[in-house]
Amino acid sequence: MRQRLLVIGLLVAAAVLIAVLWAFPKLHRSPVLSGYVEGEALYMASPVAGRVDQMLVQRGDQVAAGQKLFVVDPSQLQGARDQASAEVAAARAQAADARKGQRPVELAVFDANVAATEANARDAASALRRVRPLVEKGIYAKARLDDAQAAYDAAAAQVAAARKQRQAAALGAREDQVRAADSRVAQADAALSAAQARLSDVAPPAPGAARVEDVFFQAGEWAAANQPILALLPDARIKVRFFVPQADISTYKVGSVVTFACDGCPAGLTAKVSYISPRPEFTPPVIYSREARDRMVFLVEAVPSARLNPGQPVDVTPLGRAK
Repeated sequence: MRQRLLVIGLLVAAAVLIAVLWAFPKLHRSPVLSGYVEGEALYMASPVAGRVDQMLVQRGDQVAAGQKLFVVDPSQLQGARDQASAEVAAARAQAADARKGQRPVELAVFDANVAATEANARDAASALRRVRPLVEKGIYAKARLDDAQAAYDAAAAQVAAARKQRQAAALGAREDQVRAADSRVAQADAALSAAQARLSDVAPPAPGAARVEDVFFQAGEWAAANQPILALLPDARIKVRFFVPQADISTYKVGSVVTFACDGCPAGLTAKVSYISPRPEFTPPVIYSREARDRMVFLVEAVPSARLNPGQPVDVTPLGRAK
């Protein structure tokens, strides 16, 4: 009997212990959500290799949007830009030439040809006027009139051909050739725009307000193409990351506003939720403690209302308890 009571007592004690262990995390759940400040850096580079001519900022500097950061030796891209500019000038000259007729001296040759054919036509007309009455009187044979008429018709045709040649010489190139010349101008303009854009890339401006996180090269050092020369930490890319237990994640929506606190920060800081992870994860070791011991949590990112330093731990007030 004693053994049976002992077994029953052990079973009851085990059941109570299991219940306590199951309820312990909920009873001791932290009144805040643990998180930290994270910053996503931008790495500024040059599209071509070259010597860093100027380094205009230093680590820790605050820069404004559009502020120049550094300058890589631009001589190589300046040569490409000048070549593209010369090609544009050549293409435009060819397009203008395609719309013009021949030179005045060349047109004068056609004018002289027209005058010569007109003189021949006048001579043929005079001969025809002389022969016709004599043929009608029977002095000349009718074949003589036919020859004179044929000579006149040939001379008149030569006049018409010479005049057409003169008109064609003044017209310029055909429409297809003009369109082809215009296309070459557009192609050259595009190449010049690309060369100018690449030239501006050797001295890129800051895309927005940011802090210089690190400088990898100084003036005089050689940097490879597309290798980061410095790192920026934009104000807009600083976020608060915290972890929400899976039981409470339905409370959070993109656009929700949460309040949080951190050591040395002013009171009343807020952040707007910008991202909620679609899948859960185990509580990261960096925030795991006896007070924050939920097994499955969801990562939430929010944009803070004030600039913070990456790496700062923060305590976020859960939405259900914000009131």
